[in-house]
Amino acid sequence: MLSLTTSRRHPHDVLAGKSPVPLLQTKKLLDMVKIVAVAERENSAGEKFYALILQGGVEMVMSKETGRYYATAKTASVTSTFTKETCESLIGSEMPGSIQKQKCDPYEFVNPDTGEIVQREHRWVYAREGETVEEAVFEGEVATV
Repeated sequence: MLSLTTSRRHPHDVLAGKSPVPLLQTKKLLDMVKIVAVAERENSAGEKFYALILQGGVEMVMSKETGRYYATAKTASVTSTFTKETCESLIGSEMPGSIQKQKCDPYEFVNPDTGEIVQREHRWVYAREGETVEEAVFEGEVATV
């Protein structure tokens, strides 16, 4: 016999302290990202614009040095056409999607905690719900509003 319930809860219910509500097994829980900050940037013509800083959910990662777990979250920036005021009003908003790793040309990165210079060959990018970074890049789909 097929069971129609599971003990999984929606993340909003967990954060709100609600009791577990049985969900249909076929119901998919959406990955969500949150707008956590705004960054002012400048394009090649010297014009200022604003980027939204997105953050994924909390992840537990094991330290290579100590073997102990620590909590972290991936972040990515997305350019916008909004004013600074509009961008700031969006802080705290959530939207479906995830932060995913994308290969790129090698570059140097300075670890802000240790000052160590590290060479990286990836960056973290936003992907819409149900899409992978490869699909977005190779299929050339662009989100339109």
